[in-house]
Amino acid sequence: MTDSGPYVGLRPFGRDEHPLFHGRTKEARQVATLWQAAGLTVLYGASGVGKTSLLSAGVLPRLDHERVDQLPVARITPRTPGPGNPYVTALLSCWAPDEDPARLAELTISRFLSEVHPTRHDEYGDPVPVLVAIDQAEEMFHGRVSLGAEQGEMLRQLAEALNDHDRLHLLLSLREEFLYQVIPYERAFGRGSRTRFHLLPFTAEAALEAVTAPVARTGRSYAPGAAELLVEGVHRAGLLDEDGLLSQVTYGLVDPFELQINCAALWESLPASVTVIEPEHTRTYGNIDRFLTGYCDRALAAVSRQCGVPESDIRLWLRRTFITEHATRNSVYEGLAQTQGMPNAVAAALVEHNLLRTELRLNLRWYELRHDRLIQTVARLEDADAYLARARAALEESNWEQARRYATEAVRASAVGDPWVRGETEEIFGLIAAANAEPEAAERHFAEAAACYAQEQRFDGVSRVLTAQAKLALEREDWASAMKHADAALSRAPGDPEAQLVLVQALMRLEIRAASAVLASMLSKLPPHLIPRARQLLSDSS
Repeated sequence: MTDSGPYVGLRPFGRDEHPLFHGRTKEARQVATLWQAAGLTVLYGASGVGKTSLLSAGVLPRLDHERVDQLPVARITPRTPGPGNPYVTALLSCWAPDEDPARLAELTISRFLSEVHPTRHDEYGDPVPVLVAIDQAEEMFHGRVSLGAEQGEMLRQLAEALNDHDRLHLLLSLREEFLYQVIPYERAFGRGSRTRFHLLPFTAEAALEAVTAPVARTGRSYAPGAAELLVEGVHRAGLLDEDGLLSQVTYGLVDPFELQINCAALWESLPASVTVIEPEHTRTYGNIDRFLTGYCDRALAAVSRQCGVPESDIRLWLRRTFITEHATRNSVYEGLAQTQGMPNAVAAALVEHNLLRTELRLNLRWYELRHDRLIQTVARLEDADAYLARARAALEESNWEQARRYATEAVRASAVGDPWVRGETEEIFGLIAAANAEPEAAERHFAEAAACYAQEQRFDGVSRVLTAQAKLALEREDWASAMKHADAALSRAPGDPEAQLVLVQALMRLEIRAASAVLASMLSKLPPHLIPRARQLLSDSS
């Protein structure tokens, strides 16, 4: 289990999380087989498709370490200037983290494999294959201009090591837009034996396995239809056209990155009492756009800190630069130091956080939003308050569907898990359910709303929800429960006329004379819109 329950959320899977890694059995088996058979295996795919997770939690656990010698997965990020080739030292430090860096700086890759990590033999005395993998291998081929010579030397040394050690098998994992940079080295790296594996997003069936299988040992389960709705939430997206009309687009494959965001956030949002995840839970808590909003907020804050650029400037730049007037994605190219007025470091950091993707065209790097779903997230202009006000106005007009839509938009426009927004929206969902004769659903929403309001010490909200629960009890002719909820509401908001009137209604069913006297005494103090109801109650009791 992880901090996000059975889902890892925004980070890649680790090797020890193999039991949670599902939906990639076929791909993991194929890559493991290719890696052991070919001199060079190139694993490539789109950013966020799950290459690191596949390698760590899918491929590595499938290797028989009695028959192969597998070095730690490396990532070649040049360190600060020091002795030796910074690219080579970075690689060797990954393979031998406990070795003295000063000694590693004196070695070539081939000498390291001979002196520090000599060939291991199996029980029959035969040398076993040595498997090495470099993740995010695009960093091998591009970097600082000042290190161009060192970078070329590292690539030459790697080719030499593969030639000197015929039991060495290399796997390079990289984003597909950088595949062209490997092509000139494939013959030297592969020694005539090379292969490529294109990792695609999930099929709908694989995505469903990735959702349901990890919860097997958690004490929770998905009811029929609930996990399917969760996958469909990633499988489909609502897009706004230039006229502001919303249309649904179904994608052929399911993005693993977005699926993990959705699953982890759903898990964290569920009330602790839920053991069976129903379709209603998925609809209420499993909204991918809402979670992308929260992720985008956190990513922009991190990029702002990392690059020293105000978050508001980055938001405005994203909105103006990457969204057209027709609400579609726009592409821009990278300049020498800036991209459309923003430092290139910001654009690069947004790629690392999966908000932007890159593509090389005519030797220029172009940027665009990583996914169509991010258009609405980046383009949102109104805050949660504005949507909540619209939702309550729709409630006054008994426009339940519009109220639900605005309440949902309020959640999207807020930070993930914001208690007061969640309380307001749960209350609105409860009122909608009550109006549509769904008392059980209404009770669940009201209970969640009350908990959120109490967390924020919003006792006026708690009182409103208790009053709404009292009205539900009246409709069920549960007079005792109605009195209990109304009395609890008045303890938090003394003098609240709505709660008083509900209490009187319950009393009249139990103690008609006493209730009539109470109602008559407070008639002059009621708000004008409640007086007709009160007079009707007095008339009914006489």
